[in-house]
Amino acid sequence: MNYQIKLFNTLTNQKETLVTCQENIVKMYVCGPTVYDRAHLGNARSVVVYDLLYRLLLQLYPQVIYVRNITDVDDKINNRAKEQKISIKELTTNVTKLYHNDVKELNTLVPSFEPKVTEHIPEIIELIDRLIKNKHAYVNDNHVLFDVSSYPDYGKLSKRKLENMIAGSRVEVPDYKKNPLDFVLWKPADHEDDPSSVFESPWGKGRPGWHIECSAMSSKYLGYDFDIHGGGADLQFPHHENEIAQSCCAYPNSHYAKYWVHNGFVTVNGEKMSKTLKNFITIHDLLELGKSGLAIRLMLLNTHYRKPFDYNDKALSDAQKTIEKFNKIVEETLSTFRNQQLNFFIEKKYISSEVIASLADDLNFSKALASLHEISKEIKNNQNSLDLRKKFISTLDFLGLITNQ
Repeated sequence: MNYQIKLFNTLTNQKETLVTCQENIVKMYVCGPTVYDRAHLGNARSVVVYDLLYRLLLQLYPQVIYVRNITDVDDKINNRAKEQKISIKELTTNVTKLYHNDVKELNTLVPSFEPKVTEHIPEIIELIDRLIKNKHAYVNDNHVLFDVSSYPDYGKLSKRKLENMIAGSRVEVPDYKKNPLDFVLWKPADHEDDPSSVFESPWGKGRPGWHIECSAMSSKYLGYDFDIHGGGADLQFPHHENEIAQSCCAYPNSHYAKYWVHNGFVTVNGEKMSKTLKNFITIHDLLELGKSGLAIRLMLLNTHYRKPFDYNDKALSDAQKTIEKFNKIVEETLSTFRNQQLNFFIEKKYISSEVIASLADDLNFSKALASLHEISKEIKNNQNSLDLRKKFISTLDFLGLITNQ
């Protein structure tokens, strides 16, 4: 069966059929964590949504290159390291390790590449230099800034008009900016900065701005043009808007990412979950309470990825019950076919075609889950059917809802 993947493209504001830049290869970049604190459920939702998409792409394409970066240079990191009286390197190393441990509990696959900003400073400097030479960036007061007025398409992702944004700006504009929307590509170091967050550049010692990092790393691993760029809805503006502007200006023949996919917020009592509001719940918090990583994964996938998800205890409790129901069928299967290990029941060809078709339609996970429940009912009526059990367990594995260890 041939499946066509359809994804909602924020750039065009409509669902589109995925047509890759290169035949038989999918290239996907997703904005990863800024490693100054443990991942909360908002971060976790992004991780599991794009893990689900990655699993679908691996099922349908011969080659998938999935890049998810780690931001280990940032003002928040500097401030947290000062608060804890530890070096930036110690903080980012510890938090990165905790992040990997937490997302592993959610049964996520490891991306093809996981580049760190600190290991890509030369690529970032080269990209900034290209923007200056192309007259899309300028140097002022030891800062390098992107000139938004030099890019007529600025605002196309977020559907905002440049003149309206400038007119509506209420923020006090620093003297080194020509325009209130111009954004920093390189900022000078402060004399109090930890040396590990300070880098040499043609414009003096300092560190890169946030937006330029993703453009530099995505182009290194995926090329100037690639297929899918994912991230949370909160990144649409200004982060992703700025990525498009600087990448297309650095490489004038580039369209950068073809499909922009954004997952909805996680809210708590209707408010966006964020570290700033201090209303966040971490993956670790729930694991410490004895909640299963698979239940957390299922809970975060249960609401369609583009819609906001409001966290509550019942949603997690319901997900836990579903995982227990699925586990019971797996245990019964292993008991019925006593001479077989779990791997015996997992084969790519047995994955439910209905589930794949549902996910291919803009990751319709609810419909996929309904198909899984239907298979479980069929097993109840055909207890000794090996094919049905293989279908169920293979599909469960495909969705990341069983740990195959």
